Amino acid sequence: MQGFNKGKILSWTGALIIIVLLPFILSKYTVFLLSMLAVYALVSLGLNLLMGYTGQIAAGHAGFLALGAYFTAIVGARVEWMPCLAIILMAGIFTGIIGFLLGIPILRLKGFYIAMATLAFGVVVSEIILQWSSLTNGDDGFQVPIARIAGFSFDSDFKLYYLIFFVTVILIVLAKNLTNGYIGRAFIALRESETAAQTIGIDLAKYKTIAFAISAFYTGIAGGLFAYLITYLSPDAFTIELSIDFIAMIVIGGMGSILGSIIGAVILTGMQQVLAGLQDLQILIFGLSLIIFTIFMPRGISGMLKTLLERLSPAMRSKNKELAQES
Repeated sequence: MQGFNKGKILSWTGALIIIVLLPFILSKYTVFLLSMLAVYALVSLGLNLLMGYTGQIAAGHAGFLALGAYFTAIVGARVEWMPCLAIILMAGIFTGIIGFLLGIPILRLKGFYIAMATLAFGVVVSEIILQWSSLTNGDDGFQVPIARIAGFSFDSDFKLYYLIFFVTVILIVLAKNLTNGYIGRAFIALRESETAAQTIGIDLAKYKTIAFAISAFYTGIAGGLFAYLITYLSPDAFTIELSIDFIAMIVIGGMGSILGSIIGAVILTGMQQVLAGLQDLQILIFGLSLIIFTIFMPRGISGMLKTLLERLSPAMRSKNKELAQES
């Protein structure tokens, strides 16, 4: 067990060192893409906590991203002295509260009806942003102020990269602790069987609503980071297609897996860059990819990797035992 923990610590340390050094060797555009990837990974993680861990369907997370982004931009513009991390946290809390309130009626629905209700929520948010022009500037868009902390300005993609990855790493660790604790076990019990979960004393409505709120919180935080990264907000940036992309991330990466959320964000962001010149074929290729993963890899890439490791582990232990006997 000690060796395993030591190996995990070394792996995480190595990954963090790579994250810190990457901006020094990559182009400005690539650094921007990595930052956007981290933002998408947070949305994917938040959505996975809801869909992957509790089995609830949600198809409107672009709406939560928009709420977090516009909250950050508006508060940042009106309260210039406030540190950006405080604004981002407030954006997450605000979006989480909206998610909690929305979850109370919506999560009493089932399957297809939840999907339609959350999809409608995303559309309503975009329409509110468009129509409430006195607050959001509507179609004219909203210029996002520069992120600042105690006089230090994150006025470049290079600086924003570290801010975004700092927040992302913290939220990944929090998600890991959450899923390994009682709340995470309650979520999984809901996913496996609501009847069985209720039998052992789990309040279905309570934990479904908590999952929705946490998912919205993560997406709101991502929205704040997204706003600072792209510097200019417009209602047409938060589309139904974007919500579908987030679902695709967790299907491809792996439902009910923190690693799967990250893998899915990496794969889909990479696919978008590769297919950037094939706009007409993007939706077709994404659709085919989802069908292929759903049929041939229902647990996603992370599930496939876990299966491979489980099969390789006995063979590796056997080989190590043979080597030990020979020595």
